[in-house]
Amino acid sequence: MAELAQSTPPLNNPPVMEQSDDKVISPWKDAWRSFKKNKLAMVGLGIVVFFILIAIFAPLLAPYSFSDQKLADKHLAPSGEHWFGTDEFGRDIFSRVLYGARISLWVGFVSVAGSVIVGSALGIIAGYYGKIVDGIISRIFDILLAFPSILLAIAVVSVLGPSLRNALIAIAIINVPIFGRLVRSRVLSVKEEEYITAAKAIGMKDSRILIHHVLPNSMAPIIVQGTLAIATAIIEAAALGFLGLGAQPPTPEWGKMLADSRDFIIQAPWTVIFPGLAIMLTVLGFNLMGDGLRDALDPRMKS
Repeated sequence: MAELAQSTPPLNNPPVMEQSDDKVISPWKDAWRSFKKNKLAMVGLGIVVFFILIAIFAPLLAPYSFSDQKLADKHLAPSGEHWFGTDEFGRDIFSRVLYGARISLWVGFVSVAGSVIVGSALGIIAGYYGKIVDGIISRIFDILLAFPSILLAIAVVSVLGPSLRNALIAIAIINVPIFGRLVRSRVLSVKEEEYITAAKAIGMKDSRILIHHVLPNSMAPIIVQGTLAIATAIIEAAALGFLGLGAQPPTPEWGKMLADSRDFIIQAPWTVIFPGLAIMLTVLGFNLMGDGLRDALDPRMKS
């Protein structure tokens, strides 16, 4: 009997379950893992990081000042002394392209940040409260979207006056309804979720619900659209600069550089090629990265 008792396991002790080696992965880590698998997205990220580093270290990388003029060296072809050649005032194009990265990226990031803040706030208010508030805000979005973006930007800059700061404000204004409608549509679906109803049932304030529940669940589309909007903002800033409504001389803005060199396309094509390539590569990088973020953050895009 003693041997039987020793061989029989006690009934009170629950069976030991083997622990799984699988760890819970946060949605953001899972998105980063999916993003890394997208080769084109990583190429885009590399291009964006490259231009950001150029913008940060432009004073160290530029061999000349962007405003130094030497008329005796005007329209020199690319060489070991001037890698990208010189413009009509003898200024080093390579140095101006490096400093131009600062201008274009600064306009892109700041204008989109302003659009995201204002547009998201209006979209959240419209989607969450609905009725009259939603109607008023939505009609404002419709009016802004009724104008072609570049024409609206030209109108805003014409009223405020041509300058880089006013061009930034104009670009921010034309992107507000894009983010506003995006966030509004997201809020309309999120506010019907059970956890929002539970939060209201326990007496949680609307402001806390919006900040802690609605906004975090709307971040994914905002990030994707924000990345793509930076590319669009860079193009719009270049377009305004090309028309003389953006950065003013001697600021080395890429669009303004193209405008100043359009009369010398045949005589000195390098004055147009290198600023144009800088715009193309920067926009391409943000577009590739935005597409990768969309695929990584949208559950419907995952197999």
